[in-house]
Amino acid sequence: MGRDGAQPAPLRTHRMDVVRYWGEAVALVAADHPEHARRAAQAVRVEYEVLKPLSDPEEALSDDAPRLHPDGNITRRIKIRRGDQDPHADVVVKGEYEVGMQDQAPLGPESGLAIPDGEGGVDLYIATQWLHVDRDQLAECLGLPPEKVRLTMAGIGGAFGAREDLSMQAHACMLALRCGRPVKMAYSRSESFVGHVHRHPARMRYEHGATRDGKLMYVRARILLDGGAYASSSTAVISNACCFAVGPYECANAAIDGWVVYTNNPPCGAMRGFGSVQNCYAHEAQMDKLAEALGMDPVDVRIRNALETGSSLITGQVIDGPVPVAELLRRVKAMPQPAAAASAHLDLTQMPGGVSNTTHGEAVRRGVGYAVGFKNVGYSEGFNDYSTARVKLSVAGGRPRVEVHTAGAEVGQGLVTVQAQIAGTELGVHDVAVLNADTQVGSSGSSSASRQTYITGGAVKAACEAVRERVLALAVSELSGLGRADSDADESGWRLEHDAIVAADGSTVITLATLLGEEVIEETREFRPRRTARLDAETGQANAHMQFAFAAHRAVVDVDTELGLVKVVELATAQDVGKAINPQAVEGQLEGGAAQGLGLAVMEEIQVKDGVIRNPSFTDYLLPTTLDMPPVRMDILELGDPNAPYGLKGVGEPPTISSGPAIVSAIRSASGRPVNRVPVRPHDLLGV
Repeated sequence: MGRDGAQPAPLRTHRMDVVRYWGEAVALVAADHPEHARRAAQAVRVEYEVLKPLSDPEEALSDDAPRLHPDGNITRRIKIRRGDQDPHADVVVKGEYEVGMQDQAPLGPESGLAIPDGEGGVDLYIATQWLHVDRDQLAECLGLPPEKVRLTMAGIGGAFGAREDLSMQAHACMLALRCGRPVKMAYSRSESFVGHVHRHPARMRYEHGATRDGKLMYVRARILLDGGAYASSSTAVISNACCFAVGPYECANAAIDGWVVYTNNPPCGAMRGFGSVQNCYAHEAQMDKLAEALGMDPVDVRIRNALETGSSLITGQVIDGPVPVAELLRRVKAMPQPAAAASAHLDLTQMPGGVSNTTHGEAVRRGVGYAVGFKNVGYSEGFNDYSTARVKLSVAGGRPRVEVHTAGAEVGQGLVTVQAQIAGTELGVHDVAVLNADTQVGSSGSSSASRQTYITGGAVKAACEAVRERVLALAVSELSGLGRADSDADESGWRLEHDAIVAADGSTVITLATLLGEEVIEETREFRPRRTARLDAETGQANAHMQFAFAAHRAVVDVDTELGLVKVVELATAQDVGKAINPQAVEGQLEGGAAQGLGLAVMEEIQVKDGVIRNPSFTDYLLPTTLDMPPVRMDILELGDPNAPYGLKGVGEPPTISSGPAIVSAIRSASGRPVNRVPVRPHDLLGV
């Protein structure tokens, strides 16, 4: 029965004739020319019984809402209870916040080439973030054993979570197997907008209580995410949104309730930041409110409550390793700020709106804002996280050569380079080839959760160490057999360096080319990080996460308070990266992450009305360009994680988490407006 006693709405089951969102595939057409295929697709006629779409996530929670799936509309609920549930606080601040739907906007749309092998199997060349999970899902879709479905990585034109789910993979393979011919499928830009998942829109209600000297006493939060028509990664995203709902702050008492629900909106799933982006807007706005209510500096109130090594999260997990939250905040605050433009020498191109608008700076106000965020690295809640690497050492063309083979997806984060760096460092060989990723080697997991350098890097390191042990053992055996005098030397100091085995004093013991000859040494190893546990259903307590990454940002913005326009003048950031294996790539990750944070803060939003995307193009979906992106001042710390290979940490997601909230904080400072929704629109700053 519904709340009002009425009968519940009829169940919408998993029937094949039910379409749950605009853009869901209903028919496939193959032709020998794209234009023929388009015309044939236009000739397909589908008769629909049109139902009223369920597009409001609040309505989806209602007992009398239509049930979009047999198990109801709630994809997952998270409940976290920590400490006293009726605590006292001297100062209480409340707020309601909303985050719009963001697109990953990869420059390369979804595409692939499926080739039947003539024996009932299929080879697929595809851009994806996880080859093996695609293979397993495809095998089930096609009714084939996994070994009959082989995937090879093609070039990836951006990912950011958009390629974690199947798009055209199954369709291309089905057509190839049916037609017995290779099938290429490529989405248009508008098809791409509906062909992959998006960032979950969020509605959040927060209450913070603190003592008069600024110490957090409790946090209460209600988080609602719109998951769209299918589950995708929603169950993990809502877990992250709740686990990190308080931010990187000590809080002894917490009550967090989170839901992610099904609607008839486009499906949502993984996107850079994975749940922590949404909550950071809320908890950082709350910390600004708290600072104002207490008459404290907003950075000081954050430092007052910053997590430290040994602190407990609201899930009860104790954080080990460096936790430099306070240090990151101090560093960004200490960085010099950009000088204000002199009124006599205004550069209108640097004003909000640029020269196309009427301002000459009369109503432009400058604001400064701060934010700090964190999230997990790697899989969580007991998910089996591991990676596999195969490393082969041989002699080619008279010189040693290392081949590294993993299934890790290079999505622009520099994984190929990192694998080559690790192999070259561990084996002392100059010629290192990283083979194309495919399913002919064991799984490397997904290129997501900032995990690949840690996990796949760890697997490459382990495989190289195994190869090195065999090489050194072979050297001892060969030199002893030859009766070499130096075979009695202390082999414990031998190492691989400069294509040779060298002694502790740096002298060459034997070159690898001489030692190996035609012999090939090959090792395959898995790397598995420490295990995690699933959240308790009633309390939300568990050691649910493997590693944590932290970042702080300061934003300087100019706001035209008469036009409602914003210019981000500068971003400053400090982040602990553990170990910068490739410093230039780390800088690129910090800049790229900040650009996506800026996009969500002030311009990027998928407009959905009654379940239909209204702006599925780069003409109408606004993305930051180089003209929108300000200089990024960086302070990169390398504090080292004792549990990780080389002490490294994932770096790709934290920049996206705290950059946007810092920008919105600065906008509030400049405009005096509350700004509780992102992206910030001109009318939000004009009170209309």
